Amino acid sequence: MAALYVHIPFCRSRCIYCGFYSTTLTQLAAEYVDAVCTELNMLAADPCYRRLLQSVRTVYIGGGTPSQLSPALLDRLFGAIAQVCGPLAPMEVTIECNPDDLTEAYAASLARLPVNRVSMGAQTFSDRRLRFLHRRHNARQVGQAVQRLRAAGISNISIDLMFGFPGETLPEWETDISEALALQVEHISAYSLMTEPGTPLSRMISEGEVKEIDEELSLSMYQMLIDRLTAAGYEHYEISNFARPGRQSRHNSSYWDGTPYIGLGAAAHSYDVDTRWWNVSDVRHYISRITSGERPVEEREQLSPATRYDDAVVTALRTRRGLSIHEVEERFGSSMKDYLMANALPHLQAGRLTVADGRLRLTRLGLFVSDSVMADLMFV
Repeated sequence: MAALYVHIPFCRSRCIYCGFYSTTLTQLAAEYVDAVCTELNMLAADPCYRRLLQSVRTVYIGGGTPSQLSPALLDRLFGAIAQVCGPLAPMEVTIECNPDDLTEAYAASLARLPVNRVSMGAQTFSDRRLRFLHRRHNARQVGQAVQRLRAAGISNISIDLMFGFPGETLPEWETDISEALALQVEHISAYSLMTEPGTPLSRMISEGEVKEIDEELSLSMYQMLIDRLTAAGYEHYEISNFARPGRQSRHNSSYWDGTPYIGLGAAAHSYDVDTRWWNVSDVRHYISRITSGERPVEEREQLSPATRYDDAVVTALRTRRGLSIHEVEERFGSSMKDYLMANALPHLQAGRLTVADGRLRLTRLGLFVSDSVMADLMFV
């Protein structure tokens, strides 16, 4: 099995926190979609990639802002994917959307396409904090977008939330959680506001314009998130992700369980267990390479056993399923299993890790310091 990711880098405006590759050159959208379809066909012409593409079971259109594409361009893209990967109807097909793009007409057009899951960046229900982020939508439009998607027949909706804004209080965060729960969506992802290098937010913090939130307050916000969402019936199936039973993101789960994935488009990453590669992070350069008949790969990395072990630790421990000790031994040998358990022992004794059913899992205490726990278990 494999997953397919398509990067749509176009944004009408840039948010201050985003570290993903994006561009405001929306006039290139049609040319870009043609290039993505050509890249897909290039890969399909190679027997190795063709086998991967024919085993695709989830499709994710991410960005950027994919909802900046017209329904006609999306139809062209999905048609090309179906020609190579087979019928999309049995698959989970997700598209990321901005709430303000989801007019009644746009929601209806998505429902006529193979889309059966929509992920929206709500981020916060405070108009003041949305303006701080330079988001285009307002808080009211999130609820409107959910209603329009429901009316159009799309019944699997995810929203993203952020916490840890400069100056944000715990009661303000609790209000955001309550607003999210009132929408009764199937999936909620929640992330602490991160400072990515090179972003306007990073500059604002370094120049003292805003101050990062206190670490203890951020921890309290995360604890509140877990308590409120699990009490409301959401399963906490990954560090930052919560879902109604049976509504976990199948596509994102494929990243965490080591499933191969193919990435199309500028800056898209791919992985086939032994190798990682990624495309050039410039939309004009990407189109130029495709037009000249070249693969747009910027760099390729052959993964050593130690790197693959580290990847397994970092991805599996993020999930509620945890890391199978038997699989570590089977894939990497008994010495690596012994290394894992020796380094896990202090965290087991301190209650940050637990072992059950042959799987190593983070406890709730371990979730709060997951980065340091994983770092201790890694080899490289």
